[in-house]
Amino acid sequence: MYYFTDDCLIGVEAIDNEHRELFRIINDTQELLDNQIINDKYDRILEMVERLEQYAEEHFQHEEEYMETIHHPELNLQKRQHLFFRDKINGITNSFSSDHAQQEVLEDLLRYLVTWLYRHIISSDLMIGKLKPSEERCAPIFTDTYLTDIPIIDKEHKELFRIIGDVYRIMTDELAFDKYDEIIRLLDELREYTKFHFQDEELYMESIHYEGLEAQKRAHEAFISRLDEMDLDHIDENQQETLEDLMEFLTEWLVNHILHSDKKIGKGAQA
Repeated sequence: MYYFTDDCLIGVEAIDNEHRELFRIINDTQELLDNQIINDKYDRILEMVERLEQYAEEHFQHEEEYMETIHHPELNLQKRQHLFFRDKINGITNSFSSDHAQQEVLEDLLRYLVTWLYRHIISSDLMIGKLKPSEERCAPIFTDTYLTDIPIIDKEHKELFRIIGDVYRIMTDELAFDKYDEIIRLLDELREYTKFHFQDEELYMESIHYEGLEAQKRAHEAFISRLDEMDLDHIDENQQETLEDLMEFLTEWLVNHILHSDKKIGKGAQA
């Protein structure tokens, strides 16, 4: 079962409700995949794909319309991601026949849906409605609010806040004309440190048999993917915009993830 957890909330009720529906579709796909009684699943697979097509058409339209109303800067990126999703689902519809290995089709569909869903919600949709004008942005400060009461995790979270502070410093440096090298250095540092931190966090969760481990792993993968997918040419041509977007993403993701996910690890350890 895949659960719609608090770290998937973007704070826009209508969109959150539609995301919950996609989780239901994913769980129905998993249930069909695991069903050992039904031998011929061809019609049911087509029904599932048609359900996904209809869902995507309605949800993406609602999401894009909302983003237009708030003049969201990542609207075009979202449209490209939505189009990619539609093409993937339409490709299944156009190529699937009764001759295909049905379990393999279901496995591929489920794997794609889970990967796309977590990466898209956590690395893209999370920003909807949260981007502020650049003059209102500031570096987050690590306070007791963010403590998980797990010393190693809290220590590493403080280091992540320090790195975000470096992003803010470079973003607000009005004397620096070319910031490309600094941006690349920060991205490399973020990738290396977050991979190190996520590994420590996941090992700790394994040690206490934390039930939310898989959801945490998917959130971590989504974060790393967001950094890995940044276009270097776009960064060079849009340095200040890149820094502002990176600053907002890091701040919102980290704060949301610590408050809604990581703090539960500490409570799980105490239970």
